Amino acid sequence: MRITRSVIAAGAAVALAFSLPTAASAVSHPPTPHEWSDQLVAPFSLAVDGHRVLIADGGTGTIGQLQPDGSVTPIIQGVPGLTGVATRGAWLAYGSTVSEDPTQEESPILESGLNIRTPRGSTIYADLHAYEEAHNPDQVNAYGITDPDSCMAGDPRATYTGLIDAHAYNVTAWRGAWLVADAGANAIMKVTDRGQISTLAVLPPVPVTITPEVAGMLGGLPDCALGDTYFVEPVPTGIAIGAGGSVYVSTLPGFPGMLTSQGAVWRIDRTGAATQLASGLSQPTSIAIRGKNISIAELAGAGVSVLNGGQVSPYAALPGALSVATGTNGTVWAATMASDAGPGTIVSISKGKVKVRGHVYR
Repeated sequence: MRITRSVIAAGAAVALAFSLPTAASAVSHPPTPHEWSDQLVAPFSLAVDGHRVLIADGGTGTIGQLQPDGSVTPIIQGVPGLTGVATRGAWLAYGSTVSEDPTQEESPILESGLNIRTPRGSTIYADLHAYEEAHNPDQVNAYGITDPDSCMAGDPRATYTGLIDAHAYNVTAWRGAWLVADAGANAIMKVTDRGQISTLAVLPPVPVTITPEVAGMLGGLPDCALGDTYFVEPVPTGIAIGAGGSVYVSTLPGFPGMLTSQGAVWRIDRTGAATQLASGLSQPTSIAIRGKNISIAELAGAGVSVLNGGQVSPYAALPGALSVATGTNGTVWAATMASDAGPGTIVSISKGKVKVRGHVYR
């Protein structure tokens, strides 16, 4: 599933009408967010390396570095469909996507991949769209109504397997390579510095109970389908690395799951098997890890939440939270998407003084 600024904005508005923010017990006395900049449009991803803070703004196609005065210095500009950004030492990687007509939401995707900039400044392109066409990893998944006893059994509208669709979303460094959460392929891809691609994991379909409301969202399913289970595409969004190289992923399920608080966080083991750690999230688009805490940006939920020991708690009220990262001294960085309510922002959440390095290495 493609995750673009307009899709997320529309989904957030509808989700707020249908769901309440995810909340368990609140974190006691969380620090107040400090706003650094309000000049962003669609900051899909943040990368924090020490005191260096990078922002991937998909609304402007710019990877920029935050400055101590709150300005953002462009590093790379003109990236079509810019999404995730990550660093590993002097290496830099970011996702890009080209559609047939960028002004049309459902326009076919022509290209999607990971751009890997080497320490010498050259760029290697890993073509995830071509890999998807050749392998289609989630063809093993059956989506829709799969129950053979359902009144919809045999209806071609009811069931389908993984489609040819690639959309590089978030990226992170992992064991001398890169991992990409591909929101179109419903899979986590491993990409080497030379651009070689392999599948690390395929996320499982997400069950959604068909209520009258969901039936209407799906185009008016017959009453006999009420109570059936509709399996939606998982759609991985955020990706982060924990202790020992463990891989964690957030999912923002495809329609109608994106509108019914079906978001989740998963841990992926060495075999590629995914274990769900938390569910019921409202459009999680990014995650970050520090110690035992997993920070979650919930676009249509509590803002920034924290998952610890299987419990999700609100951490910082930040409407429109789109991306999250962790930095030094326990600092949590988060960015919000521009909307009718105002411009996109980047904030730090910390109990101590936060430093930002302004020197730019291009």
